[in-house]
Amino acid sequence: MNKIEEKIKKAETRIFKAVFPNTVNHYDTLFGGTAMHMMDEVAFIAATRFSRQRMVTVSSDKIDFTVPIPAGTIVELVGHIIHIGNTSLKVQVDIFIEQMYEEGREKAISGTFTLVAIDEDKKPTKILKE
Repeated sequence: MNKIEEKIKKAETRIFKAVFPNTVNHYDTLFGGTAMHMMDEVAFIAATRFSRQRMVTVSSDKIDFTVPIPAGTIVELVGHIIHIGNTSLKVQVDIFIEQMYEEGREKAISGTFTLVAIDEDKKPTKILKE
């Protein structure tokens, strides 16, 4: 495994959350905006852990909501680097759902976020890969 692959592996970010009633919509499922907020946070953490630079989100690509996430479940958000450019990188973020009192898990939401490294003047700067 080379240095870049090792850095990518070390930057993988996992966060677990409980889906409480204050985060759901009128269907008692996780509100889409809340899911996107959590995904963006995980993308930011993964990008920062990889680069150790100031990172800002510049776009979110297609986000697929394939399985509703009911209140009273546990979700795991997993973010990993899938592409590294000169000043930007892409982070794939998946949300997996687990019932609290049952085994197993299922992918519920998936999306890609692009973040850019910025300098002290908030201008794009080269991503430090080594």
